[in-house]
Amino acid sequence: MPPCEGASPFPAYVEPGRTPNYRVWSERDPGQHWAPPRCTGWMPRDGVLVAVAGQFRYGGNIAGLLARFGRISALRGLRYWSVTENGWETLITDASALVGQEPAKPRSDFTAAEMETDADLYFTETDNRSTQSVIYRMHATVTSEKILVSVENVTPVRVFMFTMFSPGDLQSVHYLARAAPGIWSYYGLARTGVAPSSLLEPKEVSYLNRALAFYSLFTKTPLRPIQR
Repeated sequence: MPPCEGASPFPAYVEPGRTPNYRVWSERDPGQHWAPPRCTGWMPRDGVLVAVAGQFRYGGNIAGLLARFGRISALRGLRYWSVTENGWETLITDASALVGQEPAKPRSDFTAAEMETDADLYFTETDNRSTQSVIYRMHATVTSEKILVSVENVTPVRVFMFTMFSPGDLQSVHYLARAAPGIWSYYGLARTGVAPSSLLEPKEVSYLNRALAFYSLFTKTPLRPIQR
């Protein structure tokens, strides 16, 4: 449950500096079913869901946090703990902001002012598993004390000749809110559709480590890997 619609978030936040609380759900587990709250804008779908909840210290203004999400170039070289390789691996090999949805038109990073325009922004990203770049749509909703950033793939994710995920199969939402002077809360939800083959789909703990890598990037918080 994200911090919307007046509900208390689950999992709950932890104190700044601690590893965030997290949960992983899979529709393949017996008895597991999750209906997305209306505030996510998501439709019900089978797959894997990861939730991450924590707090971090930040003394700047809200524009600085928005700039972290708009700094697409910072995704290049992002590392995560791979349970497949049992070590640190580069998750994002290339990333760039785009002019519209044109992959051949890269541009400089999005500014905080652009993030505040309530417009859809597009970027391209190549990860360590796919064999071609994927275009994502990003949208930010901003108030004086809160930020909501949603991200969704608009082109398929392919591994060689296989379509691993269709457009809209990879979705995430990031909720940030001022919790106290100098302290912000972060709640992230990321979900993925069902891959056509279990041989192609990463393990559930891999999804968790990827979500934690993005949490670390956006909150500037070092994390220990989850190795189970």
